Amino acid sequence: MAEITASMVKELREKTDAPMMECKKALTEAAGDMAKAEEILRVKLGNKASKAASRVTAEGIVGTFLAADGKLAAMVELNCETDFVAKNDDFIALAGQVAELVAKQNPADVAALSALTLDGKTVEEVRSALVGKIGENVTIRRFTRIDAKGVVASYIHAGAKIGVLVDLVGGDEQLAKDLAMHIAASKPKSLDASGVSQDLIDAERRIAIEKAREAGKPEAMLDKIAEGTVQKYLKEVTLLGQPFVKDDKQTIEALLKSRNASVATFVLYIVGEGIEKKVSDFAAEVAAQAAAAAQK
Repeated sequence: MAEITASMVKELREKTDAPMMECKKALTEAAGDMAKAEEILRVKLGNKASKAASRVTAEGIVGTFLAADGKLAAMVELNCETDFVAKNDDFIALAGQVAELVAKQNPADVAALSALTLDGKTVEEVRSALVGKIGENVTIRRFTRIDAKGVVASYIHAGAKIGVLVDLVGGDEQLAKDLAMHIAASKPKSLDASGVSQDLIDAERRIAIEKAREAGKPEAMLDKIAEGTVQKYLKEVTLLGQPFVKDDKQTIEALLKSRNASVATFVLYIVGEGIEKKVSDFAAEVAAQAAAAAQK
């Protein structure tokens, strides 16, 4: 039997927000397999077990650059250690400058971007100097660049913690802005079902089957139930399938059709998405839970 360590329980708890003892039970049942344990919790606890998956856990901001004609845009995620530094003027300025470099020089990756020149110095030299000045590590995590097929709209939300670029073909400026705000609010994973990872679809199918089985549904019905669940999931996570936030009686797909428009592409950045922040007081939390359990 695989050893279930405190660090494994901590990691699963941070991913799922499930109770500590449930995490330990799930890991034991899954023989230490983290992904399998997460699925077990989803079956037992439903969506509560996945609500922390998209929780913002690292600090920083999203910086954008948008050409005046809307035909060229770029977005960068710049990370730091504390929210205090994320509000620093030099830090904010660097995010914007780097986004403009991405748009105009089209580097292949972060290493290539770091070698580009900014005010007579390389981006890496500017970054290092800022680290020395503010006393915190600063990293360029990722960036994207769009050569528009239509016109790009951008939207920055929540203190620059969420950034969106959307390339709209047809329609008008207001529709593009509405779509960008919708994406920030509804956080679709892809434009349509073709962009959703097969691993995610397979996981939803397995979870649906296990939940239906536990509910006592006949084996002959499990596949049909799972397919319905998967289709519902795809509507929830794809832009075209989602209800429009300003009019939930129509989907984004219907909205675009009514305006003779289409989305060529979109990019959504959430600062810190997928990065786990260290929880420094985990031992105290464990002790508190153990004491509470002893009192019952």
